[in-house]
Amino acid sequence: MAATIMRTEFQSSELSRNSSEVFEAAEDHPVVVTRRGAESLVLMTEREAEAKRSLLEFAAALIAVTTDDRGTLAERMADRFPWMFALSEADRKECAHELVDAARASFATQQPHLAVATMTSWRETAEAIAAGLGAAPIDWIEANVSVERP
Repeated sequence: MAATIMRTEFQSSELSRNSSEVFEAAEDHPVVVTRRGAESLVLMTEREAEAKRSLLEFAAALIAVTTDDRGTLAERMADRFPWMFALSEADRKECAHELVDAARASFATQQPHLAVATMTSWRETAEAIAAGLGAAPIDWIEANVSVERP
């Protein structure tokens, strides 16, 4: 069985003749709609457009942080992203480096979710720490418990 080829380009006339195929493709990835005598358009999901917008906002913040020369990278990042102050100094440093690495990977691979997921993970960790969720001691259950097969 032959693998289906994902189309990334459609003629504008296909929007009226076969819109379901065009929209189905746009749900999977951005598609180019070419128009006769006019500039082509890109059709994508709102989720995809939002991810690209979020990545550009993150890029703008990251550029501002990396071009500043006052303090360490972690200090400059925490100034730009105040939720980082809930993290320990060592975690702020690790967070800053992971955010830069994730951003570089996102830009290189054109996968916005890499940077967004990394920042979301660190921000949610900081929020949990700020809420006191990490202060309670953890009781690990070390006993091996056998369970019957259902």
